[in-house]
Amino acid sequence: MAGEKEKKVSKEEVKEERKPKAPAAEEAAKKKAAAPKDEAPQEPQVDVDTLPLVKRVKEVKGEFIEDVKYFRGEITFVVEKEVIVDLCHFLKDDSETRFDFLTEVIGTHYPEREKPFEVVYHLYSTSKKHRVRIKVQLAEDEEVESVFPVWRSATWYEREVYDMLGIRFANHPDLKRILLPDDWEGHPLRKDYPLQGPPGYREAWIKAHCASTNKL
Repeated sequence: MAGEKEKKVSKEEVKEERKPKAPAAEEAAKKKAAAPKDEAPQEPQVDVDTLPLVKRVKEVKGEFIEDVKYFRGEITFVVEKEVIVDLCHFLKDDSETRFDFLTEVIGTHYPEREKPFEVVYHLYSTSKKHRVRIKVQLAEDEEVESVFPVWRSATWYEREVYDMLGIRFANHPDLKRILLPDDWEGHPLRKDYPLQGPPGYREAWIKAHCASTNKL
């Protein structure tokens, strides 16, 4: 009897030993989930008017600035379309700003807004090592002056914005499509443009322009 009891005990011990043990990582994850969650760190509040770049621009061209936004170390000036070329000349030539490099020009579309289009200019100073963003808001039928006289590279960026969103740039030296064919209808980055294009339009265009295609 004593031997059978010992035998049963040893079997229970063996079963206990064979139970799978939770990995250390799993245990740590459970403890972390059970622990009270800390609040996400808040970005420190910054008085934008004290930033050297903002102070300089407002000092000289303060009447041009509609609004200044600051987020994650980046400054954005919101201005009226009529002043964009003048402001860009200043930002490029002034000894304290020296934005000699136009990184890109992009367009955005917000159909619900009174002025649904934005043109956004990203500037960089290769000597001062700082950046700035300029935004211009436009209504459906408005256009903005080309900044080609300030940075020659603007011609390519502005053509892409025109091609994808239909935003026009006055006095651009060669405003035409750059990605899509010249006779393409519509502007694909507008929010109201069908996700896959107008039904049947792509296929019809290919049939009309590609003689070797006869299966679409």
